[in-house]
Amino acid sequence: MSTNELDEATKIKILSHGEMSVVMRMPYSSNATFLVSLTHDEKSVQAIYKPLRGERPLWDFEPGLHRREVAAYLLSETMGLGCVPPTVLRDGPNGEGSVQLLIDANPDEHYFTIFEERQDLHDQFRAMCMFDIVANNTDRKSGHVLVDKNSHVWGIDHGVCFSRDFKLRTVIWEFGGEEIAEDLLAKIEPLTKTVPLEVATLLNEQEVNAITERAKWLLNGAQFPVDPSGRHYPWPLV
Repeated sequence: MSTNELDEATKIKILSHGEMSVVMRMPYSSNATFLVSLTHDEKSVQAIYKPLRGERPLWDFEPGLHRREVAAYLLSETMGLGCVPPTVLRDGPNGEGSVQLLIDANPDEHYFTIFEERQDLHDQFRAMCMFDIVANNTDRKSGHVLVDKNSHVWGIDHGVCFSRDFKLRTVIWEFGGEEIAEDLLAKIEPLTKTVPLEVATLLNEQEVNAITERAKWLLNGAQFPVDPSGRHYPWPLV
């Protein structure tokens, strides 16, 4: 049975309880990142395992970037966006880490190429743009945007999200100045009152409060922001 044939609950069960074996260490990653295989009840998936033990210290983020990976998935699900692959917190061969379902996507495609070629995906990009603002993503490179075989857009690498200080860095600026659709605003509105406990427990109090403030700012403005300075792009872009 292929991964595409498994329902969400089954994928989460395999990610959470499957027997994990390391396939390889992923190249070009600043932190220890592993491709792993997980098997549970004779069903298998591949995933990306990011253990705390392999993190390089950052001056502006507390240790535990893997917890932010999980918080991003839970926030995406809470908002009903489904733009972050299923991600769980669990132990692995190198200790506690995040384990995220591997998305089968064309490695030669990235946000810039997809945006130009797939007009039908622009609404999904708008949703991701909104999500990145709420999550305060400081590293939405174009290579962190994937499209699977079902034309579903996914965002990966959310370890440097949720800072209490506004540090948005993203390649998605094409919608700047555009009004945010009512259905997207409706997904923001609950966060102006409270952040779900399952997300809040993975962050500190100041970071949780900042989610609410960003949600209020977006809801009140009802427009995608503009970056005339060009300083809110990540580097490298891909």
